[in-house]
Amino acid sequence: MPPNCLSFNQASPVDDPLPHHPSSLDGAPSSSRNTASTLSPTFNLSHELAHAFQTPSYHDIRSLVHVVEPPASQHHHHLPDINDRTELLLSQILQPNKERVQEALSHAKPTTTLTHLISTYFQHSETATRLCLNLYQSVHTARHLYTPLFDLFRILPGDPHAAIDESLCNLAFDVFLKLDTFENPFSSPDESHGFRETQLCFSQLKLKLDTRLRKSRSRVRLIHHATAGPLCSPYLPHSFKKKELTNISQLNAAAKGTFVLNKDLDTIDRLVSRLHTGIEYDKLFIRLGLERGRDVYSVQEILKQLHKTHLNLTHQLNDLEDHICLWFTNVNKARSLLLQEIHLPRL
Repeated sequence: MPPNCLSFNQASPVDDPLPHHPSSLDGAPSSSRNTASTLSPTFNLSHELAHAFQTPSYHDIRSLVHVVEPPASQHHHHLPDINDRTELLLSQILQPNKERVQEALSHAKPTTTLTHLISTYFQHSETATRLCLNLYQSVHTARHLYTPLFDLFRILPGDPHAAIDESLCNLAFDVFLKLDTFENPFSSPDESHGFRETQLCFSQLKLKLDTRLRKSRSRVRLIHHATAGPLCSPYLPHSFKKKELTNISQLNAAAKGTFVLNKDLDTIDRLVSRLHTGIEYDKLFIRLGLERGRDVYSVQEILKQLHKTHLNLTHQLNDLEDHICLWFTNVNKARSLLLQEIHLPRL
């Protein structure tokens, strides 16, 4: 019995290679790709990132996130409301949305391996996007929590070695007291179970997609050789090969998307780890300052150390925010490319 597929689009050539090192998700469905769309071995990451940050979709998503995000002052209150806002934002950012995906999958038999893999791909990408939205809120929480310290730096003498008076010392000490009460907005690598589990799920899914892809390609080769003989061709309908080729198109799109998105998650994970470590480092210095009391010399030394780290912290927060928004752009491209391989009347 012919294998069930999720669409009846014109299939890609059987020798269309599975991209092992994809650099982007731009382009049409695999059914219309040619060899010019294969990935360059001289891929320039800096160039690709700069290009991605300038695309209209990237800026549209940034505008949308900034419009819907709740005020930073409310981040630690009314958690159910925050969760509701996160789900609302998810429904507006993630495209194709859950409803369109469910509609597409409703036309396929749920018991097939291909349907299960495609459904899992969409579920993982949605889960990861929700985690990235939470991280985006953490970026703004961190900025809000550090605002008293950054405001303090603006009124301190321009020369970090210049002595501060008692009033500035007391003001700085009060800021230390405030900063000592907040929790690190970013989880440590050992505590970020949801993020690491999602990365593991993508890795496992990639292996399953590759295995299923090899099986489909093997079937097509067998069919090709079988139909070449005069005795076998009447018994192997063309639709069997066409459906298997369509499977390959869908598996290619899912495998490429899985690879790219997991690389994005790796980058975000490293940035979060750096931020967690940097904030813990700052909190350590703040505690040292509090232990020494309102001593002008001790407070000034702590301020010097914090002043050295705050520019790096600001840069890292901006970097993480950029990559989270880049994730939103890439996940939508990946989901759209796969959905284009699935038959829907309006596509």
